[in-house]
Amino acid sequence: MLLRSPFLTVFTLALLAVFSAAILVGCSSGPDFARPDKPKATGYTPESLVPQTSSAAGPGGAAQSFAADKDIPGEWWTLFHSSQLDALIKESLQANPDVDAAQAALRQARENLYAQQGGLFPTLSANGSGQQQRASGASSGAGSTSTVYGVTSASLNVSYSPDVFGGVRRQVESSQATAEYQRFQLEATYLSLTSNVVVAAINLASLQAQIDATKGIIAILNNSLTVVRRQFDLGGASRADVLAQEATLTQTQATLPPLQKQLAQQRNQLMRLVGRSPDQDRGESFDLAKLKLPQDLPLSLPSQLVEQRPDVRASEAQLHAASADIGVAVSNQMPQFTITGLIGMTAGGISAMVLPGAGVWSIGLGIAQTVFDGGKLDHQRKAAIAAYEQAAAQYRGVVLSAFQDVANALRALQADADTLRAQVAAEQAAAASLRLSEQQYQLGGVSYLILLNAQQTYQTAVINRLKAQAARYTDTAALFQALGGGWWNRADVDPKSMGKPGVFALPPVQDIKLPRAGH
Repeated sequence: MLLRSPFLTVFTLALLAVFSAAILVGCSSGPDFARPDKPKATGYTPESLVPQTSSAAGPGGAAQSFAADKDIPGEWWTLFHSSQLDALIKESLQANPDVDAAQAALRQARENLYAQQGGLFPTLSANGSGQQQRASGASSGAGSTSTVYGVTSASLNVSYSPDVFGGVRRQVESSQATAEYQRFQLEATYLSLTSNVVVAAINLASLQAQIDATKGIIAILNNSLTVVRRQFDLGGASRADVLAQEATLTQTQATLPPLQKQLAQQRNQLMRLVGRSPDQDRGESFDLAKLKLPQDLPLSLPSQLVEQRPDVRASEAQLHAASADIGVAVSNQMPQFTITGLIGMTAGGISAMVLPGAGVWSIGLGIAQTVFDGGKLDHQRKAAIAAYEQAAAQYRGVVLSAFQDVANALRALQADADTLRAQVAAEQAAAASLRLSEQQYQLGGVSYLILLNAQQTYQTAVINRLKAQAARYTDTAALFQALGGGWWNRADVDPKSMGKPGVFALPPVQDIKLPRAGH
């Protein structure tokens, strides 16, 4: 059948070419990605876990139990029952620059994905030109006559590279995996931030309690110094006893500045986490006695852990991207096809462009195949395979680290409970011993050395008990972090960070800056 219209001829041929390419588009290069098998491990420790930890009297002393079927709440920090802690975490999620950076990285990855998807479509461009010139007849021996003529053209150009061997689709797949990686990097940022705020608050409470306890011990030592001096005046104590008590007092006083320094630095860290500068400290304080220790703790199965840990999911996304990159490298070794088309008008002037005969058109098919490149493309393919193998090994390492984190947290929680129980008993015994030693010393029943030893023992017992209390809280937070932090029960991703693909788009008007007069 004769095609009378050039326009119809061009686009019919183009349609046939695209249709032919669509027949081949099912072909793809490289391996299809398969998610790694879930771990076969059924637990985190060689022996069965004790279902419940030991308990102790006082704050943070409750027994904790583990439940394999218990889900992790998205806002797990609320289990500590501190409204002030909840407010700080909310502030940190809104103001911490690391969260903003992670959201922006996700936006960038998503936009790069949409840009890569554009390679699956034809490119249509419009061109126009106009030229007017005067030619002298003297150059051709025609005397002094001259001729003025012009050429005006306008056209639409179509260019399309059929994805015959699936290289573009593999590039899209790689970009999609990279966006998934940034998605879980964002979740890891949220998890790290919330955990760090909780730990910082607990450390603040612990340091403040240690400072208060040290001040109380200093008061006890001051009272003892008064007693020793009185005994010295009465001849019941030696000058060495007085000096020893003074040395003990000053040594205890010397422990205050380091604790106060740690407290100030911890407050500065907390300000950084919530997005404030140190001078914007509003004096938030925490009391260990008012923090509730979560008692019913979740314990996900190892097969669930790989789904819950953001770092494991991010590593899996990197593995996926590396797999797709192999397909890209293989496709680059195959023939590359290009379809081009043009339809337009060319005439001696704008008014002549509507006259018959002004239309022009063209269509072309290009095939390019690398014949010799010194082994460049083949080595790139082999490099992509090695990169995949590296990503696979790194994934296995991340999974093992995840198991290690959970196992460490479980061991720590059991040891923390036993330690606190022992430290509470040690403090009670030390307090009773100190009271008895003070009474007997005043009555002359024991030597000063026994009193001094009782004071030092009590001081150590109090500080150790406070540290043991704080450890139970911080290691509980570490378990929630090791299990993934319940991100699947929250909506952490800003919808703007996901973006949306577009087809036709021009730069925003505010981004177009025209030159001003005189510049």
